[in-house]
Amino acid sequence: MNKLVMRAIVRMKIILGICAAIFLVRSVEAQQANHLRLDNCYALAEKNYPLAKERDLISKSKEYSIANISKGYLPQLNINGQATYQSDVSHLPGSLAATYSSIVPTMSKDQYKLYGEISQPLTGMISTKQQKKLQEMNSTIQQENLEVELYKLKDRVNQLFLGILLVDEQYNQNELLKKDIQTGISKVNIAIENGADFKSSVDKLKAELLKANQHSIELKSSRKAYIDMLGLFINQTIDDSTVFEKPAGPSVSQSINRPELIVFESKNKSDDIQSKQLTSKNIPKLEFFFQSGVGKPSPVNAYFTGLSSYYLGGFRLSWSLSGLYTYRKERQLLEIDKSMNDAQKETFLFNTNFTLKQQNGEVSKLQELIKSDDEIVELRNFVKNAANVQLENGAISVNDFLKEINAEDQARQDQMLHEIQLLNALYNYQNTSGD
Repeated sequence: MNKLVMRAIVRMKIILGICAAIFLVRSVEAQQANHLRLDNCYALAEKNYPLAKERDLISKSKEYSIANISKGYLPQLNINGQATYQSDVSHLPGSLAATYSSIVPTMSKDQYKLYGEISQPLTGMISTKQQKKLQEMNSTIQQENLEVELYKLKDRVNQLFLGILLVDEQYNQNELLKKDIQTGISKVNIAIENGADFKSSVDKLKAELLKANQHSIELKSSRKAYIDMLGLFINQTIDDSTVFEKPAGPSVSQSINRPELIVFESKNKSDDIQSKQLTSKNIPKLEFFFQSGVGKPSPVNAYFTGLSSYYLGGFRLSWSLSGLYTYRKERQLLEIDKSMNDAQKETFLFNTNFTLKQQNGEVSKLQELIKSDDEIVELRNFVKNAANVQLENGAISVNDFLKEINAEDQARQDQMLHEIQLLNALYNYQNTSGD
């Protein structure tokens, strides 16, 4: 009996342990689900942006196009037919016609021919290979142009995410301001009870508290607008319980790795491929062919005027010289296109470096301001605490007290603003450089 009880207790412990583990895992998942990071927002925004659907479409288009190009090297089958009436036919002249009329028959002026032909290009592999490369490169350019457009999403996500962080900081600071005002109200009420102050003094503090409450309402409304827009971008439901994790500032790099540079490089490669295509387009073309069908008269036997079947096969050589007329100019056009592409790349790098210089200056300025903010906040906090004691002792008026707590509040607001502005400036620099 004791063994049965012990087994039951052990089983119960195991079950409770499993339940506790499941509960812990779900609690951690729930906490993580209520946390949002900036890098996660980047990924979600890119995934849910309608333009991102073009990725699969470009990939499928590339796949189908290359498959069609590959089929160009497969044997080609053609079915042809013709019916003609001609003004004259071959015949023997004068006395020879009378002598050999029984041997050489006279052909009819109406003639018919129906045949099928299968041909296999023997030199088409070169052009087919170049066409495949060109199609792949064009698809790459399309993909990279798409990446350029999606890259712009980061700046919009930054504005929303960092805007929410600033509002949250301002809201928390406003709550501290309300506590300071409430403390002042309590002290002034005591002074009024002791006959050391007037009711108008507490009314001033209450009016400031109402203003602070109004500011809280405004901040809540701003936060809701921000999270609604961000939720639309990332296709996620965001509520008041969602915690936005403040990111560490990204490192600043001097290199430029923007997707636009890949587009410029791909365009130059595309021009190189087209240049090779011009050469392969103008070389002689050789193919093997086999033809079979029926004709009247026989296409292969001039002495048989009736309907007969036939076949023939061999090699066919063709060389179109018309492409040589424009070959040189087409090569020059491709060179001009490459030069224009290089000029656009150089302009892009110039403008990007110019923007990076400006943004780097903004980062340096904000870093210096934040160093001063720390000292200002410390001094303002010291003065506010002193004013708090002076108000309690009746050494200063309510107006002087409000002046000091508002000054400290403004100092903290400036500090928070500069910190968020620095984060925004660092992420702007990162987006501009592409790192």
